[in-house]
Amino acid sequence: MQIPVINLEPYLDFSASDGVELDSGLRNLCNEVSRTLRETGALLVKDPRCTVEDNDRFLDMMEKYFEMPEDFKRGQERPELHYQVGVTPEGIELPRSLVDEEMQEKFKAMPVEFQPATPTGADPKWRYMWRAGPRPSNTRFKELNSEPVIPDGFPEWKDTMDLWGYKMISAVEVVAEMAAIGFGLQKDAFTSLMKQGPHLLAPTGSDLKRHGRLGLVFAGYHYDLNFLTIHGRSRFPGLSIWLRNGQKVEVKVPIGCLLIQAGKQIEWLTAGECMAGMHEVVVTDRTINAINLASEQNRSLWRVSSTLFSHIASDAVLEPLGHFKDSPLADKYPPTFAGEFVEQELSVINLKGSKKSA
Repeated sequence: MQIPVINLEPYLDFSASDGVELDSGLRNLCNEVSRTLRETGALLVKDPRCTVEDNDRFLDMMEKYFEMPEDFKRGQERPELHYQVGVTPEGIELPRSLVDEEMQEKFKAMPVEFQPATPTGADPKWRYMWRAGPRPSNTRFKELNSEPVIPDGFPEWKDTMDLWGYKMISAVEVVAEMAAIGFGLQKDAFTSLMKQGPHLLAPTGSDLKRHGRLGLVFAGYHYDLNFLTIHGRSRFPGLSIWLRNGQKVEVKVPIGCLLIQAGKQIEWLTAGECMAGMHEVVVTDRTINAINLASEQNRSLWRVSSTLFSHIASDAVLEPLGHFKDSPLADKYPPTFAGEFVEQELSVINLKGSKKSA
């Protein structure tokens, strides 16, 4: 199954014109957004505000950073802040499938051709966390809203990160509005909860020179704990997702498009109508082909993902919204502060420091 590409431009034009009533074409587009998220947990979008040049500028800078010596990069490490700002070295993040026995049982029951690759330990990828967007002045979850970390020798860092982060959040907000309409909720049902959320621009860096062998697992089978995740196109393929029907699909992001994935927070708000999408990043034949081409062209062999995690505000309550309160599954999603939910999830995947150090 090919994931359809949704062009956001018609909806952006409608929003810019202060239109009150959606026409049938736009309503069908919103329905397509919610249907695709429901069935696949993912969505490809084209946003004219997010250009190929923007993505390339960001990837170029992150390749340069990840190519720096390990000692330099560890200067931006902040384990006492749950690795929610600065760099997370390889070997720290644990794939959920390694520690979640229920998840292990589920994927053992899958047909062999759809089973995920089995990780043998923590993910061999680096990640850089950069907070995107404003933070609340008063919050009970201060460590999730910490000040950013800027590496020395990168004068363009803040402007590049802030611009790409802003553009990615803008795209997510439009998708969130369209999804809300498609799910039969108020247009701002999701976006009102996202205001001052602990959104994180969180690019990963995977060293394909060291780890670029067929079948190596860079990010083991897992879901994202946030609301919606958005990625620009990576220069090296390898991401696979699982559709709601259990089918495994290798994702191909067209040039100029962005990939959106459903996280656990939207599952909570829709009482499971839209499930958090399961996915993994593994070195495939297509990755090997891209490595060989990059080597011939003398390009960087760091696989960078331009990932942004959009979040519900830490002090907002996660609970089924609108008509989803009446879902027979609503009891599985009790009212929970988003910040508490995030802290619980981080502790499972090894990113939460002890309370004493936090």
